[in-house]
Amino acid sequence: MANIEKIKCLIIGSGPAGYTAAIYASRANLSPVLYQGEQPGGQLTTTNEVENFPGYPEGVMGSELMIHLEQQAKRFGTDIRNGWITKVDFSALPHKVWVEDKEIHADAVIIATGASAKYLGLPSEQHYLKTGGGVSACAVCDGFFYRNQHVAIVGAGDSACEEALYLANICANVTMLVRRDEFRASQIMKERVLKNEKIKVLFNTETEEIIGDGQVVTAIKVRNNKTNESTEIPITGFFVAIGHKPNTDVFKAYIDTDEVGYIKNVPGTSLTNVKGVFVAGDAADTRYRQAITAAGSGCMAALDAEKYLMTLE
Repeated sequence: MANIEKIKCLIIGSGPAGYTAAIYASRANLSPVLYQGEQPGGQLTTTNEVENFPGYPEGVMGSELMIHLEQQAKRFGTDIRNGWITKVDFSALPHKVWVEDKEIHADAVIIATGASAKYLGLPSEQHYLKTGGGVSACAVCDGFFYRNQHVAIVGAGDSACEEALYLANICANVTMLVRRDEFRASQIMKERVLKNEKIKVLFNTETEEIIGDGQVVTAIKVRNNKTNESTEIPITGFFVAIGHKPNTDVFKAYIDTDEVGYIKNVPGTSLTNVKGVFVAGDAADTRYRQAITAAGSGCMAALDAEKYLMTLE
């Protein structure tokens, strides 16, 4: 029992959802403790410039935005810690959570662990993702930077089709790379893509390398997996739309998720199937996946947690 810590409100995750939940929970005197997780600051720390977050008319670096949110949470008294959750037990109250060997008993838990974009895993892809020079997993976030330019997108599902259509409204043209000989998307989305004159679809095509000058992308090398013919396509932006993986595995024994792993919440709330456990941000968001919607859901989770904790007094 010596290594057990009892707290009122535990927040797991440190993206816009987690930090916003912390700001609201702190101002409500819930004495929140926030564990930052494996990627402090979340996905925005991999984004260079953010231009669509309210309050920054000139835009802001993703890492800088997250530092501001962290500082604001600290200002109101949030206890922000390094570390990530290794095990949970939500079978009874209080909720039990382990951070390595440390056991925590929490009256309320807010899950804000986000979702990680899936990438192809190419060394060149990861290089230009880190430099911010032309690789992205979010067309809505970064498409504007490639206005009137030539871009490519890889993917075959509805989300990939939606992002290709979004890019077609902004960019000079879009090359869509589909690994198989058909889409996985719904019929209506297939038709919209194929009818769009600014989108060129290459079936049976795989990406071999992202080409650039070390800082920015200038082309991609692709291979037709039927003929083995390789081709270079000049582009300045490469978008990956092959899905996201919610960071929710540690909770699945107790929290209801869909087949992909997104946490199910009561519509219009942050409530999960377990009393006193709430969800915010991309861990539950299958549709929007934006920093501003994550922040809004973080506010909701803190307010729901506050109302729940009042019932325990």
